[in-house]
Amino acid sequence: MTKHLNYETFVGHVHLVVSNLERSVAFYRDLIGLRVYKEEGQKAFLTTDNEHTLIVLEELEGAVRKPRRSTGLYHFAILVPNRVSLALSLRHLLEKSYPVEGASDHLFSEAMYLSDPDGNGIEIYSDRPMDKWERQLNGELKAPSDPLDIEGLLAEGEGLSFSGLPSTTRIGHVHLHVANLTDAERFYVEGLGLDVMIRMQGHALFVSTDGYHHHLGLNTWAGEGAPQPPTHAVGLKQYSLQFADQSELDEVVARLRQMDAPLQGGDAAVIATDPFGNKVELKIL
Repeated sequence: MTKHLNYETFVGHVHLVVSNLERSVAFYRDLIGLRVYKEEGQKAFLTTDNEHTLIVLEELEGAVRKPRRSTGLYHFAILVPNRVSLALSLRHLLEKSYPVEGASDHLFSEAMYLSDPDGNGIEIYSDRPMDKWERQLNGELKAPSDPLDIEGLLAEGEGLSFSGLPSTTRIGHVHLHVANLTDAERFYVEGLGLDVMIRMQGHALFVSTDGYHHHLGLNTWAGEGAPQPPTHAVGLKQYSLQFADQSELDEVVARLRQMDAPLQGGDAAVIATDPFGNKVELKIL
C-alpha cells in the first residue's frame, strides 16, 4: 500500500459493527461513495481502489445503539485528496437531503460531520498544505472549530459531478471516547509512540506521527470514567495502525508488553486493547 501522505505510521482501516448490513452497504456506497469489493458472510469490505480496504462492515444480530455516555467511537475520518473532492461530497449529500450535522474550519483542515444509519460518527475532510498550519508557542497546533465557508467550498466543485470518492481517499484518523486522558496518554504516547500535537487541557488529546495534525483523537466528552459499551452494541470493533517495518512494530509491542496491555496475535499483526476497550490492530505495510 502506498504510504499515506508519506507518514511512516498511519491508520489503515476501520472495522464497524452494524445492525443491518444491507442498509449500511447502501449508505456507504450510495451516499458516501465507497465501493464493495468483497463480501464474506455478514461482512462487507469497502474500498475506493478495488485493492485496499478502508472500511469493514460487520452485521451483528440483535445489535443495539451505543450508549452516548460510553467509551468507543466518536467518529472516524475519511480523508479526501483535495478541496474539490470535499466540495463534491458535500454537494452530493445535500442533493440527497442527507443530514450534515456540522461543518468546521480547523485551519489545518476543512471538515463536515454526519452519522451513518446506526449512529456511527463520520468526518469527511481535506487537509490544507502543512506549511499553512498554525502553531502555538509550545509547538502544538492551533485547532479552532471555526465555521466552514460552505459557499466558497461548494464553488470549488461548480460544474463537476460526484462519481464516488477518489481512489486516493484514505482513513485520515480515528477519534475515540476514553474514560480518562492520563491512561490514554500512557497507552497511545508512551506505548504506541505517538506524538502529542494538540492538547485541549483536561478533555481532549490529539496524537500522530511525523508532524501530522492527528492520526488519533482522544476525548472525555462522554464523561470522566465513562464505561465501555455493551458487547452487542454497534460501533467500532477495531481499527488498524500500519507501520513501515517489522522492527518498529516490534518496539511498540515490547513497550505495550512492559505496561501489561492486552495483546493478541503474532509477529506480522498484533491486536492491542487500550485501557477503555478500544482495539487496535498493529501491522506492517
